[in-house]
Amino acid sequence: MAPKTTKPTKTTQPMPPVLSTRALNRATLDRQLLLRPAPLTAEQAVHHLVGLQAQNTKPPYYALAARLDGFRPEDLSGLMESRRVARIVSLRSTVHTHTAADAVPLRRLVQDGAIDRELRMFGKGLAGVDLDRLTALTAAEVDERPRTPKELRERLLQEWPDADPQALGIAARCLLPMVQVTPRGLWGRSGQVALARATSWFGGPESASAPVSDRPADLDETVLRYLAAFGPATVKDMQTWCGLTRLRPAFERLRPRLLVFRDEQGTELFDLPDAPRPDADTPAPPRLLPEFDNLLLSHADRTRVVPAAHRTRTWTGNQAHRTFLVDGFLAGIWHLDEGKERTTLTIEPFTRLTKARRDALTAEAERTLRLLAPAGLPYDIRYGDPQEAV
Repeated sequence: MAPKTTKPTKTTQPMPPVLSTRALNRATLDRQLLLRPAPLTAEQAVHHLVGLQAQNTKPPYYALAARLDGFRPEDLSGLMESRRVARIVSLRSTVHTHTAADAVPLRRLVQDGAIDRELRMFGKGLAGVDLDRLTALTAAEVDERPRTPKELRERLLQEWPDADPQALGIAARCLLPMVQVTPRGLWGRSGQVALARATSWFGGPESASAPVSDRPADLDETVLRYLAAFGPATVKDMQTWCGLTRLRPAFERLRPRLLVFRDEQGTELFDLPDAPRPDADTPAPPRLLPEFDNLLLSHADRTRVVPAAHRTRTWTGNQAHRTFLVDGFLAGIWHLDEGKERTTLTIEPFTRLTKARRDALTAEAERTLRLLAPAGLPYDIRYGDPQEAV
């Protein structure tokens, strides 16, 4: 009698474990140095966070004050003056503060994302403009001395008088990696935007920075660094963070080295095996964040930090507000009135706070003001409605 044959059974892969929204929140806050003051230097923190959003000059200081143990504004200003960090257009084609080791490689990595898309948006205003020639002229101008955007536009208009001036300026910053030189961005000082070629600035005689590479950052290594600072995360999350698209192949290459989870909607999340994933009930102290903080801008799905009911409340028109976290989630906005005789910090919660949470938030506001308010100047902390404790 012939032996009985059986059809091979299809093996099914076990479903990845689910991370709740609170678990995602706590993991991200830990990576973002927001669960407890981190014992890092300012330079180490900028590197770990893969840059700080710097659309305005003060946000990087408030971002570090919320994250670091014993941070002083002079710490970051000193790094800028010694050219160990600088302000440069990079992620999402917006200005970020990066370390000297990261600035140029990261800029080159993300070049064909939002930066090139921005350049194409202004293509009609560049009709007849030789972009290679424009890049060479821009380099020659800023190598002679740092130039303001207005000075660059005026020089480029001499070459292409029929082009759109704004388009010429956008093209210059998109085609040539340039940093905003000091005193722009220094704490307690002012200065208009003046641009220098990034490689020249970091490699100048005053620089104490690491060698600057013209090569793009390694994509796979950048994925790992993103997960270390923002994970667990999806492919779309990282694409939102950096402005690139089609990153799925990089994640697939790295899949054997990563853990895979699901969120509560079943979406696949990637993470580093040894990255912290605290318990969902881990306490999360209040934190005051600057406008444009990358915590709120670096995921396609922001519900791990931003409750759906509040997702439109951090902006008024084109104006982004400073925000604060309570229990790890976006809970309101805050304003700072820096008068000559007094500094006033106004907190506007989205919902009423318990007395305990209000007291903790007030203590965090006081800590922030002690670090960043002008020395010797009195300050007030006020609450807007709703402000009554319950």
